[in-house]
Amino acid sequence: MGELQYQCMMSLDGFIAGPGGDMSWMADYLGPDPAVDEVMRRTGALLVGRRTFGGDDPHKGTEQEGEPYGGGWDGPQFVLTHSPPDASVPGVTFVGDLESGAAAARAAAGDRDVGVLGAQVAAQCIAAGLLDEVFVSVAPVMLGDGVRLFDDPGGAAVNLERLRVIESPAATHLRFRVVR
Repeated sequence: MGELQYQCMMSLDGFIAGPGGDMSWMADYLGPDPAVDEVMRRTGALLVGRRTFGGDDPHKGTEQEGEPYGGGWDGPQFVLTHSPPDASVPGVTFVGDLESGAAAARAAAGDRDVGVLGAQVAAQCIAAGLLDEVFVSVAPVMLGDGVRLFDDPGGAAVNLERLRVIESPAATHLRFRVVR
């Protein structure tokens, strides 16, 4: 069985989205990248927060708009929500709770990883003891405000073990294991 891995891009000052959930800042840092390609090959399913699923898209206005990872990945998605849409979305299953969503995503991924998308879902996975890894691409930009990588005031410390550091032209990629 693969890992449950939080996958995201972050500004140097710790934001994964700008004010109002703006993701347009990422466009300058997306493109061919062997480290990200490896993560995509290892990912068999996505566990996605509702705000992330329906939120801003760094590929807005391009052919890749609306596609997971701008079309760089294809597979089943499990979206956590208490209010699923009326119409079905191909390749997307809407789930009402974290545990069943994570279990369904793991089953769909088989021996590959489950990519966790969304800061709140990642924080919930940490709190529930479900998250195995964090893969964060640090972009050389400071946004000043927005959605933080993790935002848990009063929360407990989470120990991580560094697995890899990979430099690429557009970002520095960090991969950590959650120490239990």
